[in-house]
Amino acid sequence: MNKRSVVNYAFASLGLMLTGCSGGILDPKGQIGMDEKSLIIIATVLMLLVVVPVIILTLYFAWKYRDGRDHEIYAPKWAHSNKIEAVVWTIPIVIIIVLGVITWRSTQSLDPYKPLEGKGEHLTVQVVSLNWKWLFIYPEQGIATVNELVFPANVPVEYKITSESTMNSFFIPQLGSQIYSMAGMETQLHLIANEPGTFKGFSANYSGAGFTGMKFDAIATKDKADFDNWVADVKANGEALTAGRYAKLAKPSEYHPVEYFGSVEQGLFHTIVMKYMQGHGEMNYYAKPEHAAHPHHGKAEE
Repeated sequence: MNKRSVVNYAFASLGLMLTGCSGGILDPKGQIGMDEKSLIIIATVLMLLVVVPVIILTLYFAWKYRDGRDHEIYAPKWAHSNKIEAVVWTIPIVIIIVLGVITWRSTQSLDPYKPLEGKGEHLTVQVVSLNWKWLFIYPEQGIATVNELVFPANVPVEYKITSESTMNSFFIPQLGSQIYSMAGMETQLHLIANEPGTFKGFSANYSGAGFTGMKFDAIATKDKADFDNWVADVKANGEALTAGRYAKLAKPSEYHPVEYFGSVEQGLFHTIVMKYMQGHGEMNYYAKPEHAAHPHHGKAEE
């Protein structure tokens, strides 16, 4: 193999490796994703300031003091060097301090509960993770979808997230942070797409047999007019999402197709969040027949 072939092969291999970044966290399409990419790169470079020299020096010392190098000085009683101690302690301490400052600042600026400042009014989407599909409720528009999330580009979105049963993790890699969905709780996330496009979303937390099919398309429309047209189409063609229809939807299913609901029962998301909380404030809660079968309840009261 000649020199030119080796160079071409190296560039081809590099290109192949970089294609793996397409569509992931290293190919962000939103401001939060871009900030997180910068944070990952900065933290990695700072850590490599220690890792790379250690690797190089390990190889160098292994070569320098290899068997047969009789002319090297052998000092069996050598035990300490102030210069070496200063280097091996100072550099890591400085790096840790720098990383600590960066982590503190990024934790504040990238707080998922913090609305995106200077981006305008937020669109609200209520997210419910089901086994094994995603339900998106648009309270302001009065519609809902399954396994398809649509929003305008350059408009910040406030996600209110919960789970019907098992814990999942709501994640759109190209837009930014992931956050868990948990039954009986509401978590929040604020994201924005800086350009129109279709981005892959999924659950980043294993939740059972149908986990691999728990994916959805996050579609950023060109502008708000396109989004409004989509909303009007859903209203005209979607069925009603009532409590009864939700109960059927909540039953486990794998690779569930996209569904649209033209209307949503008032307060459905709140009902889902509070379904495990109802009755806990009553004095006779554990005396009810449906709870009497749990032996740990009685032990807790003892």
